[in-house]
Order: sequence, then C-alpha cells, then structure tokens
Amino acid sequence: MRVKVTRSRNSECFYVIKSVREGKKTTTKVVERLGTRRELEARLGEGTDVEAWCRARAAELTEQEKGRTRRVTRTYDPTRRVGGRRLYLGGHVFVDRVLTELGVGEMCRQIASRHRFSYDLESILRALVCCRALEPDSKLSTCALAGSLIHQDAIEPHDVYRALSVLAEESDFVQEWLYRRSARVAGRKTGVLYFDCTNYFFEAEREDDFRRYGVSKEHRPSPIVQMGLFMDAGGMPLAFCLAPGNSSEQPMMVPLEERIVSDFGLSKFVVCTDAGLSSLANREFNSAGERQFVTATSPKKLKAHLKRWALDRGGWRLPGSEAEWDLDGVDESLREGTGDPRLRGATFYKARRVRERDASGGYFEQTLVATFSFKYRDYQRRVRADQVARAERQIAEHPDRMDRKGANDFRRLCRRTAVTGEGEVAERTVWAVDEGAVAAEAAYDGVYCLATSFLPDDDVEGMLAVNARRWEIEECFRIMKTEFEARPVYLRREDRIRAHFLTCFMALLAYRIIEGRVAGRGLTCDALLSAMRGMLFEDVRGEGWAPLYEPDAATDALHEAFGFRTDYEIIPYRSMRRIFSKGANW
Repeated sequence: MRVKVTRSRNSECFYVIKSVREGKKTTTKVVERLGTRRELEARLGEGTDVEAWCRARAAELTEQEKGRTRRVTRTYDPTRRVGGRRLYLGGHVFVDRVLTELGVGEMCRQIASRHRFSYDLESILRALVCCRALEPDSKLSTCALAGSLIHQDAIEPHDVYRALSVLAEESDFVQEWLYRRSARVAGRKTGVLYFDCTNYFFEAEREDDFRRYGVSKEHRPSPIVQMGLFMDAGGMPLAFCLAPGNSSEQPMMVPLEERIVSDFGLSKFVVCTDAGLSSLANREFNSAGERQFVTATSPKKLKAHLKRWALDRGGWRLPGSEAEWDLDGVDESLREGTGDPRLRGATFYKARRVRERDASGGYFEQTLVATFSFKYRDYQRRVRADQVARAERQIAEHPDRMDRKGANDFRRLCRRTAVTGEGEVAERTVWAVDEGAVAAEAAYDGVYCLATSFLPDDDVEGMLAVNARRWEIEECFRIMKTEFEARPVYLRREDRIRAHFLTCFMALLAYRIIEGRVAGRGLTCDALLSAMRGMLFEDVRGEGWAPLYEPDAATDALHEAFGFRTDYEIIPYRSMRRIFSKGANW
C-alpha cells in the first residue's frame, strides 16, 4: 500500500491506496481516506510531519492486511450495474490440497518431459478431478465450470481432449505414482487387497471394439465397458484396469495383480474376492509365493459330498472355542428361551481341506470354510416369505406376466402346468408356487461358504473379518457411479474413455484420503460431499473472498483436519493463495 495525494487550488487530500487485479486488468483501490492537510494538522497537532504520518499509516495497514487483522468496509453504488462473475466454488480446496500432497505437479512435469504439448497439463488434470468431485458433468461442461473454481484458470475443450489422450498413455505411470505418494500421505494397508468388477454404460446406439454389448450390472440395453478395481484394507483404491464390455471379468484380475507385484513392489498380501471371481486360475495364482486368497463360493455349487458336509447340522464351532455345536439343538434352546441369546448373532463355522484338479492335471489344495448364522438365516427366510407372497399375488392378479424370471426373481419359486392330464395341448397355463423349490432353497438358509489358501487351523475369525469388509469395494463403485457420475460416458475414443476413468479413480482416491482424515466424526459420504459442494464464495473485488455458506459439523471437521479455515467473514487474496499453493496453516 502507498500514499496518494490529490491537490486542488486550496487544499491537499491524502489517501492510502493499493493495486488490485480485476480479471486480467490491474487497477487501484482506495483503502482509506486519511483527510486533508488541515484536518490532519488539527487532529495531530501543529508541527507534525503529515507526510511521514501518512506513510506510517500506510505501512500499518499493510501489516494489518498481512496479518488478516484489517477490517474491510464495502460500499455499494445504486447507480452502477454489476458486471463479471461474482460467485465461485471453493469446496475443491480440500481435493486440491490432497492433489498437491500427492505431488500431482511433479507428476505432470515428468509426463510433459516425455511428450510435446503446449497446454498446462497440471491445471487441466486438477480441474477434471476437482470438478468430478464437486460438480460431475461432461467434459465440455467441466471446461465451463473450471472458470468458477477459486484459484483455477479456465481450460479450453480442445486442450482437455488432447490431455485425455496423454493421460491414457500414462495411466500405468499415474497409478504407480499415486500409490507411492499416497503411502506417504495417508499410509497404505496392503496386507489385504480386495478385487471386484463392475461395468459402465454409454449413451451410444452402436457398439465398437471397446464399447461392447454385454451383461450390464444395471440391466441397460447399452454398450458397456468392464472395470476391475483393487482396493486395500483401508478402503483406498489401489489400481484399476478396463476391458471390453463383452469380456469375462474373471481373467481381468491376474494381469492387474501382476502389474501391482512388478510396478508397486508388493509381493505379500491376501486377495479377497466374491464368488464370481473365484475361478481356479485366480485361486492358483494367489496360492503362489507369499500370496494367499479368501474368496466367497456358493454352497449350492459345491460337489455333492461337500454340499452334504456344509448342510450337516452337527460339527459346528465358534471362533476361539474347541467345543462343537449342533445347530438344531441351539435353535431349539433359543426358541424355548433357555439358550444364550448371544448365539443368535454369533457366526458358527466348520473347515476342511479339499482338493481340486488344476489345469495341468495335478491337484490344487485349498481350505473350504462353511459358516452359519441364525441372524442371516432369519433374514433369508423373511426375504423368501415376501417373495412367496408376491408370487401368490401375481398368480392371482396377473398370471399373464409370469413368463420372465431371474436368479433373484420371485418367479423362480413358481411352476406352471401347460398341458391337460391326457397330454393334450392346454387352452391356458396354470401357475402355482413350487413348494419343492421353496424347500430346496430353505435348506441353505444361514449357510455361507469361503474358499481360502489358509490352513484349517489358521485364524478363522481373521479370515471371516477379512471377508466381511468386501462391502467397501462395492461402496467405491457406488461412489464413482452415483456421487461422481462416472456413467453414462459420452466419450467415444478408447484412449479418452480410459483417461476419463483415470480422473474418476483419482477423485475417489482423494475422497478416501479426505474421509480418512475426518474419520470418527460420524460423517457420511453424502454429508462430506454436500459440505464441499455447498461452499460458495463471493469475490469482494480488491479485498478477498467472502464465504456464502453456513458452517456446520462437516465443514468444521474438514477445516480442523486440514489445518486451515475458510469460514471467516472474509479471506484476503493473499491468505487464499497460501492455502492453494504452499498449504501453510494460518
């Protein structure tokens, strides 16, 4: 700040002014009117050096601004029209801070050293990731939205599409970089890795070599692309891969796992998957070296002798106990009220070693663990009772709609009679609930099976705990699909599609790091994202940023976790720049 003197014929007036930037132009702003020479001499006393006092006042205001103690006064002119953008999004400051900690700037500089382009890759990548977390939309809409983010330059669509091609080419490098940096920033729990697959649909009428028609998780008649995702035990995404939509998900795991072993330097871990990924090839691969596996397996698909063993009511144990239990006896005691009520929520188990033939004709050994829970049994019974009731209503009210059925559809519990007793063609079809099908399913109520490379005497309770956390990888997919709107995808070129999912992966990783820092506050995913998305700021020209959001528990938790605050009445430009650049606490 400096002193400006305006002179007229009979007086001099002193002001403190400063230079401010409005858009791309620089102008001056009056910070304080100090008064005329006569006013100052009358106030300060005769003989006072007015110019020296004014310079000292300007220095004082400068120090106050640096220390954020200067009060800001706003003036409004009812005759002047407003112009230019005034409202900005600021919730991306937390995502941007995580990207800074992950070294995205250095990562982009290394990528730029291997390519020839003139655009700012770091600015584009930050905008794509931050907008994906705050306001997910198409790439064209993201370009328009980027200009409304604090401390983010506008990005051009043609530069974004070119950058997507570069990011797709460098996808493996980016994933490896993010893994190593996130291990320093937030720590990694790589003793257990979870793998699962999903698919994403496209707004396209025709398939191509990459976007293919397949079995959609959302039952949509649209081309899809398969995604395989590894997650660590802390819930943070580790690596991902993509495949055409008509390909099987089972072969996707091993190549990605091999890349994790070679590029990430991981060799000792337990891989946990669901039943759809428990192929023999995957289990064999994860039985080699220091790798192990825990995978769900359907008791209905076991061999006959193993099925009888899993459904046998005797020989069950509880973790940490050598005693054997008979489920029928326990069930009877619970109904009569003489048994321990804690047994209703307990998980019983039995384990045995089994052998399977491998691809080379030899034998592959694994442990089969069967579990039983009365609570899970009662849940399955309630679901089936509701399905039988729906089937009876459908048969009575709309028997003409009974043709379609799926694995979890209530129609699977029905049968139809389409001929007369003499074998002639029937004039109508008669539907009824198939009691045999209902009884066959009821035999499996409460039973759940795992296949694992661990020995039967190992920590069964630990294995069950590992498997119990598989829901977190499903949550990762839900966040990407629902909160970050990763689908539908409007891109057509394969390289740009791959880069699109890379930015979604980065947004998920940043969110998981943020979530980990506010853990224990009872905040849901919706609460955290809503808090960040609702953080609006007004640009007070020449002064700073005035928050227009209402602080709550979520914003307080975010500020405390990151060591800065944006909920003061005004945040000077200098302070906001420090938050985004060096990340210094203030």
